[in-house]
Amino acid sequence: MDLPQATPIRALLFDFDGTLTNPGALDFKVIRQELDCPGDVPVLEFIETITEKARREKARQALDDFERRGAARSRPNPFAEQIVRQARTWGLKVGILTRNTFECVKIALANFETLSLDDFDLVLTRDHRIAPKPDPAGIQAAAASWKLEPEQVMVIGDFLFDLEAGRKAGSLTVWLDVGTVPEQFRSQLDYDYRVTGLDQLLPIIQRHLPLAAGKLPAPFLEELLNQFTVCDPSVIVCPGTGQDTAAVKPGNDRLLVLKSDPITFATDNLGLYTVAVNANDIATSGAQPRWMLATVLLPEGITRGQVREIFASLHAACKKAGISLCGGHSEITDAVNRPLVSAAMIGTVAPGQLITKENMRAGDKVILTKKVAVEGTAIIARQFGTQLEAMGIDRGLIAAARRYLDKISILPEARIAAATGQVSAMHDVTEGGVATAVAELAIAGGCRLLIDLDRIPVYRATRIFCRALGIDPLGLIGSGSLLLTCRPRSARNLAAELSRAGIEATVIGTVVERGEGVDARANGKKAQWPEFESDEITRLFSKQN
Repeated sequence: MDLPQATPIRALLFDFDGTLTNPGALDFKVIRQELDCPGDVPVLEFIETITEKARREKARQALDDFERRGAARSRPNPFAEQIVRQARTWGLKVGILTRNTFECVKIALANFETLSLDDFDLVLTRDHRIAPKPDPAGIQAAAASWKLEPEQVMVIGDFLFDLEAGRKAGSLTVWLDVGTVPEQFRSQLDYDYRVTGLDQLLPIIQRHLPLAAGKLPAPFLEELLNQFTVCDPSVIVCPGTGQDTAAVKPGNDRLLVLKSDPITFATDNLGLYTVAVNANDIATSGAQPRWMLATVLLPEGITRGQVREIFASLHAACKKAGISLCGGHSEITDAVNRPLVSAAMIGTVAPGQLITKENMRAGDKVILTKKVAVEGTAIIARQFGTQLEAMGIDRGLIAAARRYLDKISILPEARIAAATGQVSAMHDVTEGGVATAVAELAIAGGCRLLIDLDRIPVYRATRIFCRALGIDPLGLIGSGSLLLTCRPRSARNLAAELSRAGIEATVIGTVVERGEGVDARANGKKAQWPEFESDEITRLFSKQN
């Protein structure tokens, strides 16, 4: 079966008996015989056809007793608890929709180790007097209570009523095939996904999860890049997580280093950001940025004066960096709501001077130039200055932080470091801050790193702004800082060279061994290396909206 369109979901709605609980606790053949219910009529619907009130109430009581006994002996389905916890971690709403009673759900959940009613945003049972499945009313009611459309809800169940209700509501449906659907009904099933265990549900949910703004998650990006094989032998640095540039050998005595990057955070000084961010990556390979193509997408309603400012900014930044702006594309489009510039940049380097992250070795020292979150601090000062002043933060400190924009180029330190011949790898800090950049460096270099959190330098303004706004400087966009590694005997000399040029350089860690990942230390003890799903500047902007 073809996979359905990967529409985003924001909620999971589980059937209960046989889905979150192990199948088999309820044997409906027993209650059918007791009630003399025909095999082709659901028990609930059969009871409602009983015209004599006393007999109907007696049948309801018999069903309630039967279901309570089943609930008491039911047990969690394998992976049910992990699935619910993970879904909540992902920010999804989680609910139960069952033809059973609320009392039975409560009794059964008492047999779960880590789940309770509090772990569900909504529990809809037949006590709510909503038309039971296969009617879609329960799904529609759940979606409405969450202020969602039914299309944003994934319905998971083990029986045809669950799938039929999901289909009628327009929701994505997952059939948990655990043998509860009789053979004669299996051909009637209409569903989007079939699984034989809840452990198979995680990748399906992930396929439909809305991604957070910012960089693609590293494991997902690696999965995507692994689908492509570069066969051209002239490509000597291929795509990979943490590899911010490509390098090709066109056949002459120079290598071409290639880079492309859009500017999405900045609302002013687009030219400066565009040139600096792309040139920074080129410089980390030891290359000299030479040429740039710019794609400029402009929103409807922009004025000629505003466009002139963008182009003047691009020209000035290129001229200052010695880069030729040699082409590109521009248009006004309703695809953007603010100006967006995406650049492709090319640099050159001699073959023997190309710096690649694979040169990292155990024992190398990890050095950070300047301090963390140079770019993020400038953006906050420029975009949230009024708010910071209202919070009592010194106006002079905010004004000084606005000028951090002048620090976002790492070309000076990259050129100095490359010229010493003592560097084994370089990586500039961008989205996701130093925390993400260090993790990317470890992946690209194929080495495990040990970082001392206490040694990571933070500007006073950065620390004050982040504390006031409730964000972490280690996860804040940080163009302007360069991570580099060098052999241990060269670290002091390299730091001295940078210091003579007026560039701060701090040893923050060590390359431990071949492998992948980051270990951390704080106050002399093992600590957790921070991870950020999206850049803290993205979270800050989203809090303002």
